[in-house]
Amino acid sequence: MSEEALLASWSRARNQLIFAQLAPTFLLITTVGLVPAIRAAGTATVWAAIGILLASGILGALAEFGAAADAKAIAADLQALATHGRSADTAITHARWMWVPQFVTPLIFIGIFVALLVALLV
Repeated sequence: MSEEALLASWSRARNQLIFAQLAPTFLLITTVGLVPAIRAAGTATVWAAIGILLASGILGALAEFGAAADAKAIAADLQALATHGRSADTAITHARWMWVPQFVTPLIFIGIFVALLVALLV
């Protein structure tokens, strides 16, 4: 692949990573605000909310993990090119931090999910 094509792929992977965080983040924020209403709606609603959070969280984590892995692979391909420009250098440098959205961000979401689980069930 050309440097231009790889940089376009890098950009798509980064956008996927950002979009993968939007829905779970919105859902978590909304649920935090609705905990009293969800609890007041009854046990079935509490478990439905937990199921929605869990499904969204798993899907979001998989999407983040995959997008970050793709971005790292693309950066490795950029680095393997005989010559590359400054944009490629920037992508290569930023790829070193892809472990954060790949592992840390899903762990943070898990922590928030556990906190919401306690808030909904206790």
